[in-house]
Amino acid sequence: MTSLSKSDKKKVLDFAAWSFNISTSVGIIMVNKALMATHGFSFATTLTGLHFVTTTLMTIVFRWLGLNQPSHLPLPDLVKFVIFSNLSIVGMNVSLMWNSVGFYQIAKLCMIPASCLLEVVFDHVHYSRDTKLSIMVVLIGVAVCTVTDVSVNAKGLAAAVIAVWSTALQQYYVHFLQRKYSLNSFNLLGHTAPAQAGSLLLVGPFVDFLLTGKRVDHFGFTSLAMFFLTLSCVIAIGVNLSQFICIGRFSAVSFQVLGHMKTVLVLSLGFLFFGKEGLNFQVVLGMILAVVGMIWYGNASAKPGGKERRSVLPVRSEKPNGALDEKDGSEK
Repeated sequence: MTSLSKSDKKKVLDFAAWSFNISTSVGIIMVNKALMATHGFSFATTLTGLHFVTTTLMTIVFRWLGLNQPSHLPLPDLVKFVIFSNLSIVGMNVSLMWNSVGFYQIAKLCMIPASCLLEVVFDHVHYSRDTKLSIMVVLIGVAVCTVTDVSVNAKGLAAAVIAVWSTALQQYYVHFLQRKYSLNSFNLLGHTAPAQAGSLLLVGPFVDFLLTGKRVDHFGFTSLAMFFLTLSCVIAIGVNLSQFICIGRFSAVSFQVLGHMKTVLVLSLGFLFFGKEGLNFQVVLGMILAVVGMIWYGNASAKPGGKERRSVLPVRSEKPNGALDEKDGSEK
């Protein structure tokens, strides 16, 4: 049996990373839908805080087993990351609450051009014509199959702007910190997850009360609700880890573009398990356009000149001995 070449190995690892992210992300959406819609646990910000608690426990166990060596992340960078990330979480929840579903979806689509702008401004990334066109096809496809009624109000628009830019900055910062400090995903999660868990559990109940008018400490937990809550927290470990792995291997833009495959899968699974009322020609056409655009983007960005980073970020040369490193090869 011949061993895989470096290029083939990278493709296999890239596919595994994307599959890990897509499967966990789609899984947690389905579990959270059951937890919130069926069992009435509508405290999204507090739930995210609990997700980071379980993720923190995972990093502690890995460090205890010697699979993840100590690393350093300066406090100012950690604070900025946590601010961006928490604003993203709260902003998305508030945007969904204050906006129509159609405008919420449009705001999510704006994250791709926002991420592109950050890469162009800070990293001097150049995109080829084909890469830009493929991104446009993805955006049009997802818009066609998800955007319905669109209504805008002042406070909803403000929440959407905060959500879009904080999410774009958070995802850009994941890639930035991993390159600058030679941190792998386990290292970075080890620094950020405890800070996010503590801060979100502190403000989460107040944010959720403002959004829902309900108090989390008054929620009547049933055995089934506890089961779905626990399952959500377990799957969240994979979601958080796979997000850092994917952004570390690729970039925030690639993560956003190919991440819309999750939208297509969620729609497809929704029609499969919850009925076909919303399945029509427009939705099918949008799905096809989105998938074609994603395939086109993957090919276009991989070609020479498809996506070039024209600045070199100083990277720390020292790496902890024995630290896990999931990165292999160049980014996309």
